[in-house]
Formats: sequence, structure tokens, C-alpha cells
Amino acid sequence: MTENPSDKLLRQILTDSKSFACVGVSPNPVRPSHYVARYLSLKGYRIIPVNPGQVGKTLFGAEVVGDISQIAEPVDVIDIFRRPEAVPDIVATALAMNPLPKTIWMQIGVTHAEAAAQAEAAGLQVIQNRCPKIEYQRLFGELRMGGFATGLISSKL
Repeated sequence: MTENPSDKLLRQILTDSKSFACVGVSPNPVRPSHYVARYLSLKGYRIIPVNPGQVGKTLFGAEVVGDISQIAEPVDVIDIFRRPEAVPDIVATALAMNPLPKTIWMQIGVTHAEAAAQAEAAGLQVIQNRCPKIEYQRLFGELRMGGFATGLISSKL
């Protein structure tokens, strides 16, 4: 279970992946699930928004689906913005997808050892307790000192 993945693995996933199914995405722009999905969409990833309370609405240029089982196209990453107790059902549904996703990514604060082990046994990469937005910014040079992408090189104005 990859709770401390190497930078090489994270960079590979973020470089090779083209689509993220964001499970638990919110239409509220101040929610982390919204601004992470928005950021990923601005970086060129195809976002498939998944939220049963928002079915039929449009987020990030795509129609919201209620469950990953309703995704009719291949998806590279299942990005989970749900509590840990919801992870086993999400992973079980992901393992029934055809084709399988390449990666299960659990957001900061989300881990589930048994579900992660099942996904890894099926050949999927598993990232836990990490955020793809933060990792992208860190690995591709968008974070500055203090963790902010201010664009300023020094504190002098």
C-alpha cells in the first residue's frame, strides 16, 4: 500500500494519466474536491465528476454521474474524496470496471488498508493520503517557498 509513494511513481502517474473520476466532487467552489478537480481540468486532465446528489448537472465540462459504475468510458484514476468507510465499496466497483482504471487515489486524510490491498492485488497503483493537485504542483515546479504558487521570486516588492 503506497502511503509514502516515491516521487518517481507520483510523477509517472501524473504524466501518464489523462482522466480522473473525482468521486465525491462538490459544485461548491470552496470545497477541496471542487478546486482540486478544477485545477486538474485546467492542467488538461479530463474530469469525470461523480456525486449522486448532483446527477445530470455539469461540472468541468462533463455531466455528473451518480456512481463510477455509470462511467461509460475508460478512466485512468479514481480520485476518492469520501470518508475512509466509503472506500471499500468504491474500490469494489472500480474493480468491476472494464477496462480497469490504472490508479486508485485517496485524498489527504483518506486511507483504507484492506481496500488498497485488494486494488493492488488486481494490478492497480494505489496512492493514499495524498492530493494530486499538491503533488502536481510540488513535482512540476509550481510551489514556491511556504507552499504558495504566488509567482513572486522574493518578498521584496
